[in-house]
Amino acid sequence: MRTIIFDFGNVVGFFDHGQTLEKLRPFTTMTPEEMYASVYDGELEDRFERGSVEPGALLQEVHQLWQLRCDIEFLEKSIADIFSPNAEVCDLIPKLARNHKILLGSNTNAIHSTRFRTQFAAVLSHFDGLVLSHEIGVRKPDAEFFLHCHTLANAKPAECVFVDDLTANIAGARGIGFHGIVYRPNEGLAEQLRALGVTV
Repeated sequence: MRTIIFDFGNVVGFFDHGQTLEKLRPFTTMTPEEMYASVYDGELEDRFERGSVEPGALLQEVHQLWQLRCDIEFLEKSIADIFSPNAEVCDLIPKLARNHKILLGSNTNAIHSTRFRTQFAAVLSHFDGLVLSHEIGVRKPDAEFFLHCHTLANAKPAECVFVDDLTANIAGARGIGFHGIVYRPNEGLAEQLRALGVTV
């Protein structure tokens, strides 16, 4: 194995949209469940993560959807601040980077990626490249996303491992010939990588 590609959300870092909704709850008559359904369960998030809507326009649309009484700046900070490090993976990445190319392959948007690029700068410094859906205009599990990762991998598909918490995304990675690991916390990621021939 030459290249390991990591998802970001719930792999490198945990995220919780509930933190956003709780911060904004005092500024709307909508329930957190209604707020979640109107954005995170709909086509708006898909468009934002594909880069087809700019952050400013997204914030204005969400501000209206959620009938918020706070300002746009507070909304943006509330949306952005949802991440916490996953020590199991963050501690493993520098060890893997000694012998392997490391890439990030994430469905994300401009607000979130701006936040985690700063918050996780130390661990991201070990990565050789970042493949972010909003920058390339395509999301996992579309095959084009994984083909884009492959252009940066400098390896044959059979020499690449994709680590993601969603089975649909791992199926997409395997569809172009990558090896795949469905990540679950504390289920021996290092051992699973070793079993595929990764030097840990």
